[in-house]
Amino acid sequence: MSVKFCVSLCQLNPTVGDLSGNADKALAAHRHGIEKGADFVALPEMFLTGYQTQDLVMKPAFLDDVAEKLAKLAQDCKNGPALGIGAPILEDSLLYNVYFVLKDGEVHTLTRKHHLPNDQVFDEKRLFKSGPLSGPFSIGPIRIGTPICEDAWYEDVCETMAESGAELLLIPNGSPYYSGKFDRRMNHMVSRVVETGLPLVYLNLVGGQDDQVFDGGSFVLNPGGHMAVRMPLFDEAYTEVTFRQTEDGWVAEAGMLADHPTLEEQEYRAMVEGLRDYMGKTGFSKVILGLSGGVDSAIVATIASDALGPENVHCVMMPSEYTSNESLDDAADVAKSLGCRLDTVPISEGRAAITATLAPMFEGFAADLTEENIQSRLRGLFLMAMSNKFGSMLLTTGNKSEVAVGYATIYGDMAGGYNPIKDLYKTRVFATCRWRNENHADWMKGPKGAVIPINIIDKPPTAELRPDQKDEDSLPPYDVLDGILTMLMEGDASVADCVAAGYDHDTVKKVEHLLYISEYKRFQSAPGPRLTKKAFWLDRRYPIANRWRDPS
Repeated sequence: MSVKFCVSLCQLNPTVGDLSGNADKALAAHRHGIEKGADFVALPEMFLTGYQTQDLVMKPAFLDDVAEKLAKLAQDCKNGPALGIGAPILEDSLLYNVYFVLKDGEVHTLTRKHHLPNDQVFDEKRLFKSGPLSGPFSIGPIRIGTPICEDAWYEDVCETMAESGAELLLIPNGSPYYSGKFDRRMNHMVSRVVETGLPLVYLNLVGGQDDQVFDGGSFVLNPGGHMAVRMPLFDEAYTEVTFRQTEDGWVAEAGMLADHPTLEEQEYRAMVEGLRDYMGKTGFSKVILGLSGGVDSAIVATIASDALGPENVHCVMMPSEYTSNESLDDAADVAKSLGCRLDTVPISEGRAAITATLAPMFEGFAADLTEENIQSRLRGLFLMAMSNKFGSMLLTTGNKSEVAVGYATIYGDMAGGYNPIKDLYKTRVFATCRWRNENHADWMKGPKGAVIPINIIDKPPTAELRPDQKDEDSLPPYDVLDGILTMLMEGDASVADCVAAGYDHDTVKKVEHLLYISEYKRFQSAPGPRLTKKAFWLDRRYPIANRWRDPS
């Protein structure tokens, strides 16, 4: 009979800073492993602290607490299989990102992360010391190498472990989502398998943390790059993988092969999970938002309903004299379709009072954007008051296109605690509304069907801050705007590149100018789930005071 080794893969959702709660989850995973007869129970990178901790990990009291919780967890898991878990460690005044193996009540072995990511959303070189290249550890009949996340994106760590006798590569990850990320992971991991000839386990976190959403999607590859196990995207899940020793080495037996949704569903799911976890992990259960009758607030209300349930979503329509009956009807239709509460709070009286108060100071000045922004800021004031009074999180509703060019009012419609569509371009907003009307899944708490009236999707976008206003009065058509922004931001293209792609030179220069002068607004904007590799905040960091413009 061939020798077998069973690994319990625990694709779970920790909370940053909740050391006790995360330790309890780890203990529950260990007990699950015992029930399933596992020889080894594996959790992802930095699971004990949650990920990413940012500068919290440098606080001495925090590290002391981590060490205490880790020692207690080792004792609590004394009987049964070994447990692998990620956590930081301070050694000789040097901080490391470490994967611990706990066995027989103590630390059996530890591996320090060698390659520290320092791009996109990661600042690990600022926080951690690079660990040395290290070899595998032995558990029962098998020797396991544990390259930690970034370590597996390069050849050297995996090759060193293989040359040191590793028979299996188990890679604990804290890898956040962006569109198409799974395929990129897969390509890199197949390369490691081909180079080393070893089976490989890729174990990832799930759950939202601030602007990042960890999407799980853990998998197991056999030598040759053949898929043996594929876990679901975004869901917490357990699965047991049995490795069998053969004359040619260890091989994983076929197991769970979860289907992965389309990219459209993944993107929408990321926004839902990002909001759901941001709420839960900050202690909120209800949201409030301004529902204007436009497409952006409609999709935010829908995302919120799917994340929290319609009963926890409070929509407020705040009409002025410029608000059309069509917008009033459209807002009412959205709230009715979703099953959300809708209140109407007119702002005309308040706006008139503010305008009258300011009139002596503004005498001699023509009416302009100032008066338009008073409306937006008054709505923000009302919504923040209701947020405070009712204990609900205020959601903002600005899409990525508007956030990019500053087509939003700071301290007005930008007021709020979270923005579910912050990284969703306007053209993607339209497409997402159509997709959601045609699709429903078990993880959505909102109702099935066409919850966003087609009129909202098809009508020309407008802020309704002056008579007959349309977004295209101030901005290029959104397909043009999004095309230019995608080149300038996602591709770091030059103005000349954009012109070569067919865009008008003056239009590109206008968009570039708006992009740069709006940095101060984004610096003060609410966080939102990351969908691309160039989301605002950690992915794209530009100076606020900046006079450079592309000379082309």
